[in-house]
Amino acid sequence: METTIEPIDRVAITLGPFQIYWYGAIIMSGALIGLWLAMRESERRFLPKDTFVDLVIFALPISILFARAYFVIFKWEYYSAHPNKIIAIWEGGLAMHGVLIGAVLTIIVFAKIRKISFWKLVDILAPSLILAQAIGRWGNFINQEAHGGPVPREFLENLYLPNFIINQMYIEGTYYHPTFLYESLWNFGGFIVLMSLRRANLRRGELFLTYIIYYSFGRFFIEGMRTDSLMLMEYLRMAQVISVVLIFVSSLTIWYRRKKGYSDIRYLDNGVIELRD
Repeated sequence: METTIEPIDRVAITLGPFQIYWYGAIIMSGALIGLWLAMRESERRFLPKDTFVDLVIFALPISILFARAYFVIFKWEYYSAHPNKIIAIWEGGLAMHGVLIGAVLTIIVFAKIRKISFWKLVDILAPSLILAQAIGRWGNFINQEAHGGPVPREFLENLYLPNFIINQMYIEGTYYHPTFLYESLWNFGGFIVLMSLRRANLRRGELFLTYIIYYSFGRFFIEGMRTDSLMLMEYLRMAQVISVVLIFVSSLTIWYRRKKGYSDIRYLDNGVIELRD
């Protein structure tokens, strides 16, 4: 007899003709918690409290746009046949590397306009970003996406997962690896690491670059377990390629900035003098 397990309803709230999906609500919750964290830290780092509110007003929609565009481009065979689905972000399909591209480009422009160090901004943001990612992965959980290959139920039970996670990993008659959970836990660990490194008073820019290296390292291995990867070629996963490139470029950037003296200012410095940034 086939097991019947009802998935969690993707709709969180229905208000008349309007529906709020768990996916969007979780993504926004992660963004708002990250914003609150950055606002608290910005005061300690001698920036106006509303700096990150102003930044997020631009960065959030631009990042979502880039995240969706990135996903759609690599799934163009499907979306060219279903153009009405291109804007259906509540169904999932926001690529994290697209988010990073959109966010970094926005911060570069914002930093130039406000005459604030780009590296100072992204160092403050780094823990917020990885925490938002950790929270946001639970949107994938609700949508039953970003999972790995099939596994027996006993495998999930041996991980001591609660039943609501095990049951949500039951999709069309098969249980799957909860890779969303692996990445969420990896990112929560990264949040703890980055918050600890704040007190270590790293050179400017190195907190953000450490975040990129840490996230990319975990993403490389977790991506190899997923069944829905965006592919660059038949056997080449785009996220793994980008992860390797980001680790290399970030490591090289740390070395180069130290060698040239561009990172002499440290994270906990008061920021009054912004030389050679």
